[in-house]
Amino acid sequence: MKFVSAFICLFLGAFLGLGSALGAAGIVGPGMRLGGAVDVRNWTSDWTIGSEAANPWTRARVARHGLLALTKDEAVYFTRAADDDGGRLSEACAYKVSGGRLPAQWWSITLYDSTSFLPSNTDNALSFDLTDAQSAGNAEAWSFTIAPLPVDEPWVSSRAGGAFDLTLRLYKPEAGLIADPETTLTAPRIVRLSCREAN
Repeated sequence: MKFVSAFICLFLGAFLGLGSALGAAGIVGPGMRLGGAVDVRNWTSDWTIGSEAANPWTRARVARHGLLALTKDEAVYFTRAADDDGGRLSEACAYKVSGGRLPAQWWSITLYDSTSFLPSNTDNALSFDLTDAQSAGNAEAWSFTIAPLPVDEPWVSSRAGGAFDLTLRLYKPEAGLIADPETTLTAPRIVRLSCREAN
């Protein structure tokens, strides 16, 4: 009887431990976000990433998705998978992303497919950053369009992106952003412009 009880406990412990590790790493299920959750207008982050406070599950998720997370003093990361109306970001639609001054020395917004990799296309237009905003004439009020085909304005390609998400990276963030991200960050807006009809 003791042997059976010990075997059941061992099996349950291994099952739960392995399951939680796979879930946190994003290998199975939606992934866990344990502690440090930050949400600024649906741009989300785990504030333990890049800090000594990161738990093993957070570290597993970072390693699995290849974030190569820098320390908080060097960079902070936000992701978003829905537009301002709550619709899932999709290659089938076009979007206008707009914002203003961001509290960091440099920033970028990059598009990733549902597997957390860059879409497999040759458009060389998968990111928009502070340099692009300055080149367009105004780093204080910038915008760009996300679409599968080029447009006559700053453009990020969603071709082969499927259901995609965006990652906002803020390099050398201001102290206020680290201390109080919800109040300090005026997060970019994502407005759906149009969607092509399904065949």
